[in-house]
Amino acid sequence: MRPPRHGPPMTTFTLFMNPRHGTPGIVTLPAAGFRRAKAEITSWEGYAHTPLRDLPLPGTIRLKDESGRFGLGSFKALGGAYAVVNLLAGELSRRGVAPSARSADLTSGRYAEATGAITIASATDGNHGRAVAWAASRFHCRCVIYLHATVSAGREAAIGAYGAEIRRVPGTYDDAVHACARDAETNGWFVVSDTSWPGYTEIPRDIMQGYRLMADEAADQWTGPAPTHVFIQGGVGGAAAAVAVQTRARWNPAPALIVVEPDRAACLLTSAQAGRLTLVGGELDTIMAGLACGEPSLLAWQELERSATAFMAIPDAAAIATMRLLATSGIVAGESGVAGLAGFRLAMGDTEAASALGLDAGSRVLAFNTEGATDPLLYEQLVRGSA
Repeated sequence: MRPPRHGPPMTTFTLFMNPRHGTPGIVTLPAAGFRRAKAEITSWEGYAHTPLRDLPLPGTIRLKDESGRFGLGSFKALGGAYAVVNLLAGELSRRGVAPSARSADLTSGRYAEATGAITIASATDGNHGRAVAWAASRFHCRCVIYLHATVSAGREAAIGAYGAEIRRVPGTYDDAVHACARDAETNGWFVVSDTSWPGYTEIPRDIMQGYRLMADEAADQWTGPAPTHVFIQGGVGGAAAAVAVQTRARWNPAPALIVVEPDRAACLLTSAQAGRLTLVGGELDTIMAGLACGEPSLLAWQELERSATAFMAIPDAAAIATMRLLATSGIVAGESGVAGLAGFRLAMGDTEAASALGLDAGSRVLAFNTEGATDPLLYEQLVRGSA
C-alpha cells in the first residue's frame, strides 16, 4: 500500500496495488447475458450512444460522458431499467398473463392491469432510484424508493417526479438497503438493487450486464491504439466490475483497471487490503454521495478482487476540482461522476503513484463521467465555489 500523502487536502490519497490481480476466478457476467441485455436496451425508444470526449489534457485522455443517458442524467438506466423489464416479464410469465412479454408490450400498457399489481422497491443514493422509478413509470408498475438521511432534496424530487413513493431511512445507504429488503419481504415486493449479497444475485447480475453497454460503446468509439488504463469509480462496485469485464472482452491485453473511491467510504480498497469482502462503518460522509457505500456488492467483489490492478481512495476536494476543470470545457459532471478522472489526475501528478501504475506521457486513458448535474443546485454550489 502507498501511504496517504501529507500535504494540501486535494493531493492526499491512498493507492493500493492489488496483489491478487490476474488470479483465476469465477465468471460473474456470462457473455450470453450481455448479448441479451444489449439487444434489449438498444431497442428502447430514446436509446443512443453517449459521447466519448477527448479531454484537453496532455496525452490521450478520453471521457465517456453518461450525463445525457435517456435524459436521466446518469448511466443507471442501463442497469436498473433493464432489470425491471426482466423482472416484470418473468412475473407475467409465472402468473400466466404473458409467456414472453417484451419492453414494447410493457411500455404500451398492454399488461398494465397485471403490472400495476406488482411493486418494486429499491434503496438509492439518487441515480439508481431515479432510473428504477423511471422504469416503473414507463412499464406501469408500482415503485417504492428508500433514501437514507443525507440524500439531497433535489435528488428526492427527481425520483418523486416519476410517481415513486419515497421512504426516508435514518443512517447510511447501507441502512436504506437493509430497510428496503426487510419491508419487501414483509409486503411481497420485489427488490431491484444494484448491490448483491448471499442469496440475492440475479437482479444485480442483470443490472451489471446492462452497465457493460457503456464500456462496449466506448470500445466501439475508441480510435487508435487501445487504452492502456481505465479509471472507474467504485461505490458498491457494480459499475466498476461491469467495466472490468467488458474492457477485458474488447481489448487484449486488457487495460489496467484502477478503481477509485471516496476516502471516507472506501469499502473496496479496504476489502482489497484485507483480502476479503469487508464492510466500512461510520457516517460515510462524502460529497460523492453516489459512492457513499460501506458494503461492497458480493458479485462486484468477486470480479474486482482479481481484475482490478489497483484501488484508490481520494478526498472530496479532488472531485470538486475535477468538476470545475471539466466545466471549463463545457462538460457537466457531477461529484460522483468524476471520481475516476480525479483519481487519474492525482496519480499522474505523483511520481511514485504514476510509476507504480505505469502511467506516463504515452499512456492512453479511458475514464467515465457517470453522472451529470443530478442535483443542479448542489452542482452550481460546488462548481461556482459557494459550497
